[in-house]
Amino acid sequence: MANSTNISELVNPTVMADMISTKIKNKLIVAPFAKVDDSLVGVAGDTVVVPQYTYIGDAEDIAEGIAVDSTKLVTTTTNATIKKAMKAVELTDEAVLSGYGNPVGETNNQLAAAIASKMDNDAMDALQEAQLTYTADAIINYDGIVDAIDLFEEESNRPKVIFVHPKQLTQLRHDEDFISADKYSGAVIMTGEVGMIANTRVVPSKKVPLEDGVYINPIVQIETGEDADETAALTIYMKRDTNVEAQRQSLKRSTDISVDKFYTVVLSNSAKVLLAKFKETAGV
Repeated sequence: MANSTNISELVNPTVMADMISTKIKNKLIVAPFAKVDDSLVGVAGDTVVVPQYTYIGDAEDIAEGIAVDSTKLVTTTTNATIKKAMKAVELTDEAVLSGYGNPVGETNNQLAAAIASKMDNDAMDALQEAQLTYTADAIINYDGIVDAIDLFEEESNRPKVIFVHPKQLTQLRHDEDFISADKYSGAVIMTGEVGMIANTRVVPSKKVPLEDGVYINPIVQIETGEDADETAALTIYMKRDTNVEAQRQSLKRSTDISVDKFYTVVLSNSAKVLLAKFKETAGV
């Protein structure tokens, strides 16, 4: 007698959770450079208080025997609420047992893509809250990116990434100052990184908004790891990581598979983000 196939063995939430979690990380484009804070895991409450600090100013020359004036550390705060991102798929027994393709594996891919896309949407939305902006009167190009990043007023060069729409990538590739990732010696450090221009890493993403014929491209200073206490540009506060549940619908001979993730994404250091605005097409 032929062995029967047990659907519960094929649809294993614990195994699927690990697989989907890994796939989510591989599919993220905008969110990977953000700092992940898991201090809320297992802690009651769904609101995060995010501090923003004001620079205390440069040190001063103080004569011998003279007390230095103290400077008050000024901070502002913003509240962010943890939310639940969720997606579900119904798998019929016929689909699982048909032998055509790999419906369980495809479900893993689709659920991971759905959560990753949502996290990238949230990350891009958070970046769009930055106050530092640059507006160009042309399509994206080397000169415009240089003028934009100079608004950071850096005294030493810091690694940066610019998120561009895929349609802008063609414009950049025609720029003689664009260096394709396969032509420079530096390691590719960003998911989706395709090259560099003006010492800024280029990552294409369809999440880059287009408003009234103008692309709004976030330029972000990347963490170097030299100062562990430095506040990242973007922070993902994780309440509960990837969770998969399966619910059997016996009368339908199908299984509902759902995935969720509890988190929020906030702009935690607006000084490290600049919004560069470039025209969609030349001469408009």
